[in-house]
Amino acid sequence: MVTWQLPADVTYWIAALSKLLDERNAFRLLPVFTGIFFGQGRRTVSSWLRAAGISDDYEDYYYFVSTLGRKSKSLATRLLYLIMETIPLGVRILLVLDDSPTKRYGPQVEGAGIHHNPTPGPAQQEFLYGHSWVTIGLALRHPQWGTLCLPLLAKLYVRAKDIVKLVPGRELPFKTKLELGVMLVGWAASCLAATGRKLWLAVDGGYAKGPFLKKIIKNGVIVVSRLRKDAALYTVPKAPTPGQKGRPRKYGKERISLAKRAAHRRGWTTAEFTLYGRQMTKTFKLFQATYRPAGGLIVVVLVKEDDGSWRAYFCSKADATAAEILEAVADRASLEQVYHDVKEVHGTGQQQVRNLFSNIAVYNLNLWTYTLIELWAWPKKHDELCDRSDSPWDDADRRPSHANRRNALRRESIRGEFSALQVAKPVTRKTCALFERMLALAA
Repeated sequence: MVTWQLPADVTYWIAALSKLLDERNAFRLLPVFTGIFFGQGRRTVSSWLRAAGISDDYEDYYYFVSTLGRKSKSLATRLLYLIMETIPLGVRILLVLDDSPTKRYGPQVEGAGIHHNPTPGPAQQEFLYGHSWVTIGLALRHPQWGTLCLPLLAKLYVRAKDIVKLVPGRELPFKTKLELGVMLVGWAASCLAATGRKLWLAVDGGYAKGPFLKKIIKNGVIVVSRLRKDAALYTVPKAPTPGQKGRPRKYGKERISLAKRAAHRRGWTTAEFTLYGRQMTKTFKLFQATYRPAGGLIVVVLVKEDDGSWRAYFCSKADATAAEILEAVADRASLEQVYHDVKEVHGTGQQQVRNLFSNIAVYNLNLWTYTLIELWAWPKKHDELCDRSDSPWDDADRRPSHANRRNALRRESIRGEFSALQVAKPVTRKTCALFERMLALAA
């Protein structure tokens, strides 16, 4: 087995996760993560094991991966606590939630089915075959690089018609994406309750529905989401007069038309906001309304774009400011970046496993690898993570990408191995220079 010299903090985090596993197999978690860090080519589980130098007992590792799928929730809980121990959380905690599919091939892939394709591409493929994942992450503001999302846990969505195809003993109860979202937010809220901070949640407009919103808001979570342009909004009811009998009205009588509000010339305000890591000027309207899917009073923000179009967002906190809402909406995009990176950098979906819990495990392992890399890179300086001196056409001040951070971790690990060799027997300058050139090619 290859003994890669991972950084001490990364080794400590993986050891903390392995304590939740059976003692007979806990030692296997470090080689699996090492293989994910250093895997090359198509990112199958075989490439992970090959990078970790595992050959004789490879079958045991395949069985080990399948067991991780059943323990994903407990491992994600420990990872969330590690994040709170490593990175200081802000005044408010922002969770982001969304779903994304991964393409698969073969009829025997458990849990796979036909799902809507969010990126149809030139072929305009409306649907794809594979898995659909509902993922929750923690959006944090980095002092230099803006908002970064640390993915925590993903639940597999299986259509009702595909549930019956699962192998006995490996079946899942049918849950809609909204129900899976409620489960994920409830889990995260219970883990973060001890912090005493207010919990915010930013979701896409597809989750702005009554079965989801009412349960989340009831648990004290503040929700920010996109609002349909034809949303059934109503005015705020008047306060009951003294001595008035009966239960006070929860929703107003008059219907609010967002299109008419946006077309009206009066009421627009212009202000500066920090969105997507830079200062931006936005023209907006802010007003209160009542919305039945949210269970009552909300605050609505209409934003006018440069091309004359407009968008609508809402927040379940009635006294929320436009800055709080628009910043949460912008920070939700950090999860979209995670989806891109785990697919392009870590090859999510390429792991050719068929067992249901193996599929759950490998997807979450890719998410946790992403989070461990971001945790390790959080205190690092720009020059420690990337060097663009050989690319003068590139912006030297651009923030390091996730691929840059992963390669920096790999370089530090390889340098650790080389330094250990130097202690045993010093090497010449030419050998060190050759090593650095080869290291640049390898990572």
